[in-house]
Amino acid sequence: MLEAKMIDFEGKKLFAVKLELPNAPLILILYRDIIVGCSYLCTETMEKLGNAACIVKGVRTFEDLLNAEIKEATSKALELGARKGMKVAEFLRTIR
Repeated sequence: MLEAKMIDFEGKKLFAVKLELPNAPLILILYRDIIVGCSYLCTETMEKLGNAACIVKGVRTFEDLLNAEIKEATSKALELGARKGMKVAEFLRTIR
């Protein structure tokens, strides 16, 4: 099953996608040019492609993702203020 929807997060419009896979869902949120997703995503590839991306682990819902701590981030995401251990919601709040 695929779920895609817009989420209003403190006035910011986030595009959220969840794909149910056999053992765990693939979840990601897009805001502008920023990608935040579960550990199905690869930061090495995101880095090579020049994406601002953060990876979280152990999430099953969009709410889980927003409340999760950033485990990995690309250099572009770090330039935008992402930090390992920072909650995704906190990071998104810092984006203007």
